[in-house]
Amino acid sequence: MQYDNTNRGAIFKNDRKDTPNHPDYKGSINVNGEEFWVSSWIKEGKTGKFMSLSITPKGDYAPKVQPPAAHAASEQDVPF
Repeated sequence: MQYDNTNRGAIFKNDRKDTPNHPDYKGSINVNGEEFWVSSWIKEGKTGKFMSLSITPKGDYAPKVQPPAAHAASEQDVPF
């Protein structure tokens, strides 16, 4: 029998945290069959520590590719 991961997830300590803005923990979660990334920060509140969460659909993390530069005119393109 295959394990059903629906409505389950996990977060792990972020060993690549380089700045205070990077999450303390990262992971993923499945909600009703849709996959999400989870980021978590440990914060200090009036009543003690808590975890702040951010959830982002996995489809939103497309590689950031720079669009090709506009064609620059070269000396060969000049008609005179």
